[in-house]
Amino acid sequence: MFFFEKKEPIPRLTGDPSWLACVGAGEWIPLVSMRTRGFLSADERQMLVALSRDGLAQHRVARRANALVLLDRGMSYREVASVLLIDDDTVRQWRALFQTDGVEGLAGFHFSGRQPFLSEAQEAELAAWVEAGAPRSTRAVGGFIEQRFATSFASRSGLIALLHRLGFVHRKPTALSSKMDPQQQRRFIAGYESLLNHLPADEMVMFADAVHPVHGAQPVGCWVRPDAAVAVEQTTGRDHLNIHGALDLESGQTQMLLVDSVNAESTVDLLAAIERQFPRMRRIHVFVDQARCHRAKLVRTWLSRPCCRIRLRFVPSYCPHLNPIERLWGAMHKALTHNRCSASVRAFQTEVLTFLRHTVPRQWDTLRDAVTDNFRIREPALFRMLK
Repeated sequence: MFFFEKKEPIPRLTGDPSWLACVGAGEWIPLVSMRTRGFLSADERQMLVALSRDGLAQHRVARRANALVLLDRGMSYREVASVLLIDDDTVRQWRALFQTDGVEGLAGFHFSGRQPFLSEAQEAELAAWVEAGAPRSTRAVGGFIEQRFATSFASRSGLIALLHRLGFVHRKPTALSSKMDPQQQRRFIAGYESLLNHLPADEMVMFADAVHPVHGAQPVGCWVRPDAAVAVEQTTGRDHLNIHGALDLESGQTQMLLVDSVNAESTVDLLAAIERQFPRMRRIHVFVDQARCHRAKLVRTWLSRPCCRIRLRFVPSYCPHLNPIERLWGAMHKALTHNRCSASVRAFQTEVLTFLRHTVPRQWDTLRDAVTDNFRIREPALFRMLK
């Protein structure tokens, strides 16, 4: 359904009816004439041409407007029907609707009459209800309208058009912890930038974390033919990998360990592997989250060795957006699990480790734009927390 504000009367064609057209079950309306060429006024023609070219207009409305413009230019009902791949009686019905109800008649898509309009007061009440409740579906919105105003909408698209006109969009909420501290984020970012600005040539920075990719496809949207039914192969979802890894944002080099479980032992193994990988670095600053395995006694004991070259630094609690390696996990899923499933768990393991260990360093010039330390402060107070 498509709505237009009724600020001024919509132009109507006038004349003596000479024949009838059926627009619904048992409903017949008169037409002015069989003449097609030049039956539109200049204002009507301009309005319909603009509507037929409007990429935001609902497709069916634009199609009907296009049919009337072609009729006005002198094409017959049969010629217009042939161009639009429809029946010529349908074209006659569209013209009949336009003659009786103007553009608003073109916007009606059920044969019992055009879609109902809400008054300004009803729209204001609806907007207040949507603002307060943030309904998840048009079904809920339609139910409220029917219960409160005794009005039914014939199509989901009509409800969507109404909500858009009232200033609403359908948006997926951001997962956000109310416990994150904006001041801690500011201090972390300031300290990180200071570290980079004063980093000697024999020191480096890495970000570490764990990931547990599941063998199976993650369904995501894709472009297909409208008549194509698409699906992705389903697995049990029980087979997953445990990977403890680290990333150097400067070069794209990684250190990825496949482990039985992520714990203090795997943390020590990862830090030791990083030391072996970069023997010429006097100090390696490794940023990790506040997980218990990173603060375990075993890890603290290993870090206290006199020869240890690792300096462990912590990202603020509840702030995964401040660890760029989280974005690398997203890039991995986009490359390997979005709408695709590996043939076996072993093949999945090989593909994941190959991507993280070899593909990432080789294609870092491409990936680095998506995996960055362009940090942003997230303040829960600026978000509306849905309950």
